[in-house]
Amino acid sequence: MRTDNGLSVETTDRIAHVTLDRPERLNALSTGLSADLIAAFDGFSTDDDVWAVLLTGSGDRAFSAGVDLKEARDSDEAGRPMAMPMAGTARNVFETVLECAKPTVAAINGAAAGAGCEIALACDMRIAAEHARIGLPEAKRGMGANFGCQLLPRIVPRGIAYELLYLGELISAEEARRCGLVNRVVPGERLADEALDLCHRIVANAPLTVRRYKAMIGKGAELPLAAALRLSVGPNPYTSEDRVEGVRAFVEKREPVWRAR
Repeated sequence: MRTDNGLSVETTDRIAHVTLDRPERLNALSTGLSADLIAAFDGFSTDDDVWAVLLTGSGDRAFSAGVDLKEARDSDEAGRPMAMPMAGTARNVFETVLECAKPTVAAINGAAAGAGCEIALACDMRIAAEHARIGLPEAKRGMGANFGCQLLPRIVPRGIAYELLYLGELISAEEARRCGLVNRVVPGERLADEALDLCHRIVANAPLTVRRYKAMIGKGAELPLAAALRLSVGPNPYTSEDRVEGVRAFVEKREPVWRAR
């Protein structure tokens, strides 16, 4: 399925394949595309057919060039006020991706700049093509990177976050890997296969356990350890049918059949 705003979504083998499909605009995030992303990721959380989400861009030039600056210019010239981060009646697109209850993987197939970088940061894991470049150039455009300046220092050392934000320069995929911004770097021609293999390996595991991991990390990371250890968020694998099946499958020397319950 492809929306009129350039978002393609297809679910196969419990993996939702989400593609930013505006190659003529380097997959820039228009207001319409952002709205479609919010609806899609909000729906994945409660979709029993989706156990993981793989997000990428079309082509090999850009994952996403960021906010659609042409649309922003047209809006400025029409006298419409700039939308403020975390304001208005709609959910924030980056926060919606971040809070998706299912595991998310970004396959960065080219430049990930500004909002394109932020939406990649919102995913749980990032795998990049060797030719990809990533960064937050908002300081060069008078923008704000509201989401990025909060999430980036939670992923990389604070000094690296300051450097990336203050300079506004894109760094190579290998530099991003060295500082922990991306998990893996692979040749461009192997990116799609490697990212899909990663998702297949995720969905081969007990889905309730994986979802609990995500909820526990997301809600417990900033808590004192004693409080984090006593969190009870996400699905409970300990009392699930899948836990019984996992133990039985191990004893019987076979692959488990997960039911997500």
